[in-house]
Amino acid sequence: MSKNIRIGITQGDINGIGYEVILKVLADSRVFDDRTFIIYGSSKVAAFHKKTLNIETANLNLVKSAREAQSKKANIINCVDNNIRVEIGLSTSAAGQASIAALNCAVSDLKDNLIDVIVTAPINKKNINDEGFNFPGHTEFFASQFNAKDHLMLLVSDTIRAGVVTGHVPISEVPGLLTSKLIEDKIMILNSTLIQDFGIRKPRIAVLGLNPHAGDQGLLGKEEIDVIKPAIDAVKNKNIFAFGPFPADGFLGSLEYLKYDAVLGMYHDQLLIPFKVLAFDDGVNYTAGLSIIRTSPDHGTGFEIAGQNKASENSMRAAIDLAEDIFYNRKNISELKANQLKPQKIEE
Repeated sequence: MSKNIRIGITQGDINGIGYEVILKVLADSRVFDDRTFIIYGSSKVAAFHKKTLNIETANLNLVKSAREAQSKKANIINCVDNNIRVEIGLSTSAAGQASIAALNCAVSDLKDNLIDVIVTAPINKKNINDEGFNFPGHTEFFASQFNAKDHLMLLVSDTIRAGVVTGHVPISEVPGLLTSKLIEDKIMILNSTLIQDFGIRKPRIAVLGLNPHAGDQGLLGKEEIDVIKPAIDAVKNKNIFAFGPFPADGFLGSLEYLKYDAVLGMYHDQLLIPFKVLAFDDGVNYTAGLSIIRTSPDHGTGFEIAGQNKASENSMRAAIDLAEDIFYNRKNISELKANQLKPQKIEE
């Protein structure tokens, strides 16, 4: 690799399993090859979790700024008051405030190009919103911070990439939100990210229906005929390989998804439930459509197992690996385009 990638990690909820999965990843010395880690959180909270979990091999280097971060090490920046109280397994206002502070600190450095990618540990949506975080989740927050016209929540594993048209919204609102234009836009974002971020030259995208049996030709709902199919036809006219709409149950149950580079569903649980059945231990949440690279584990705060040394770090490790892969995919494509634009020397 041509450089030492700088990976920012936000602490997430201090009372959950965020620090546990971070520390377990960093306890493996192999993760430091060509990487510099910068954790945005609290050295005191990290030390508390390290002692509670008895993870002695995860050493953290306290720095005041990302500019001071030492290469191929795990550095940590204090973004919150070190007197903050950890209450394992509980949702508290202090934890919500700490989550916001870490995010703001990391985003500032990302905007200043002091880190290359960002990996977010899980937050608790209730306590963070109670403290003035006016977004349904990380996805919408980063889209706002980096002025993304549109974005897509994409779940990624070794076997399936799953995106959704509507994300963190009540299920009762989904039919009213779906339009052909919205679905068309999401397909186009998905197609672009598969090319730019995953290096797939001609992606094949499967699109699911909304209703049972994809509407059964209008008997169980007409969204497939009136809204979804026109969107698929529209992107096909733009040379995008999109197919469907497919009935979700049969499509996923018969493993048809293995024939495609990604699947686009209409709402959150339609794809996130099967995705987590398939890849809960090592799945990654990626925000597609942004100018920056942000990934996270596909699990939540895990309050029920926090502090018990039961959390698996595999999803956090996979999130770090994916962020790095996308960074270098984008870098390679950028260098290729730059070389193509260079004036060609004419041989005499």
